[in-house]
Amino acid sequence: MGRDGAEGLRAVRDGGGYAIVQDRETSIVYGMPQAALATAGADRTLPLSMIAAEIVSRVPQRVAQITSE
Repeated sequence: MGRDGAEGLRAVRDGGGYAIVQDRETSIVYGMPQAALATAGADRTLPLSMIAAEIVSRVPQRVAQITSE
């Protein structure tokens, strides 16, 4: 635990990807989200229950962005 996903998130962000990190309140162990935030930051920090909806809401926007490039 801790930094497992932090470098991967940095790669996603460096590649122009959108980053969502789970908030402290809904994390059983906050070390991984905290490390990700410290390493790469995030576009959104959300409760676990809202992450899937945020991903679904972003897909049409990203598809439109990719097809217009």
